[in-house]
Amino acid sequence: MRKTDIETIELTPDDARVELAENRPFVIRGASAGSGVGILLVHGFTGTPWEMRDIGRQLARESRLVLGVRLPGHGTSPEDLAGRTCEEWLAAVAEGYRHLQGECDRIIGVGLSTGALLLAAAGHLSFAGLALISPYLRMRHMLAPLAGLLRHVVRYNRRPVDFGPSPYYYRDRPVAGVYQINRLIRRVKKGLKAIDCPALVASSAGDVTVRSESAVTLYSRLRSDRKEFYRFGREVPHVLTTADNPRQEEFLQIVSNFTRAVIANGSATAPGTGLRPRSGSARAGRSCR
Repeated sequence: MRKTDIETIELTPDDARVELAENRPFVIRGASAGSGVGILLVHGFTGTPWEMRDIGRQLARESRLVLGVRLPGHGTSPEDLAGRTCEEWLAAVAEGYRHLQGECDRIIGVGLSTGALLLAAAGHLSFAGLALISPYLRMRHMLAPLAGLLRHVVRYNRRPVDFGPSPYYYRDRPVAGVYQINRLIRRVKKGLKAIDCPALVASSAGDVTVRSESAVTLYSRLRSDRKEFYRFGREVPHVLTTADNPRQEEFLQIVSNFTRAVIANGSATAPGTGLRPRSGSARAGRSCR
């Protein structure tokens, strides 16, 4: 689909504070208006909706409407993010869900990194399916578990000098935000066994941001009857959704196949209930090399 198919919107008054249009929430009118399915996209920590644009274009081919939300504190300033809570992020996810409900009968959630955790923690929302991209239960930095204490001493953690697409990400990551992630992880761990809708989990052995092996633990705790797991090799980074991923095209097709299967199998299934798998539909431990 063409880039012009993306419409930048403001879901909340706070979105007007975001200067760069690519960092604001967006909608894409899907090619399959009759499907009645909406796709909710949630970006990761210190990122913006920009990193979900490519996957949004891909998924718009099968859905009625795609919506990429912006998490509070993102796309504005690191100082803004430092004062936000995971409850505010969860509220943004719920607002996006309500927006889609106005036009869609069923909603599939697609989240990247911390965005995946927010979808997993949103147990009050009834998703027809969940695609959890680079989810985690542990961060890679050894001091991350101590962020609750360190935030009073160290305010920010700086990315490497050769850090890439800075207009869409913060170079300085607030330690207070990492503390909020720790709180979110605890919430996710408690709620994983309540998730019974179809689920896809994708991670990478080349992830230097989080402990990608913890995605296996997360996957194993899901109660979904229909679930798929994909693990890419060391050449693939933490952010699977952008062109920085050398396997982006393959990855996008995997997620597209998943959403297409959810749409096809969900015609007789009420929103929010687990779909029974067809023979061979559960794919645990698939390696993408």
